[in-house]
Amino acid sequence: MIPEDLRYTAEHEWVAGDGSGPVRVGITHFAQDALGDIVFVQLPDEGTEVAAGDSLGEIESTKSVSEIYAPLAGTIVAKNASLTDEPELINAEPYAAGWLVEIAPADSGAVAQLLDADAYKALTEN
Repeated sequence: MIPEDLRYTAEHEWVAGDGSGPVRVGITHFAQDALGDIVFVQLPDEGTEVAAGDSLGEIESTKSVSEIYAPLAGTIVAKNASLTDEPELINAEPYAAGWLVEIAPADSGAVAQLLDADAYKALTEN
């Protein structure tokens, strides 16, 4: 459940794209599984500037409320409006329909600095 073509953070976010254009961000299968049934998602508006490590919003599950962190610096160019009415998409399809936001990176090389699939797998096995 760790797609090879994505990059990852130690906080369990994934990034799709190489940074040459907007990248799509979501939370990993590992994260959604740990959270349990997701019932609410709060995401930033388009045009919001974020720094790497900044809070992007919150995910509320039946177990807890968790922060979502920006995997890289940039500008929010899209958010997944479907999650307003269907936050459970994150549980059902964390790497597809359950994506959270798209960010236009401030530094196109930032994606390459994130964890690859092997490094993320090692992190989640410890």
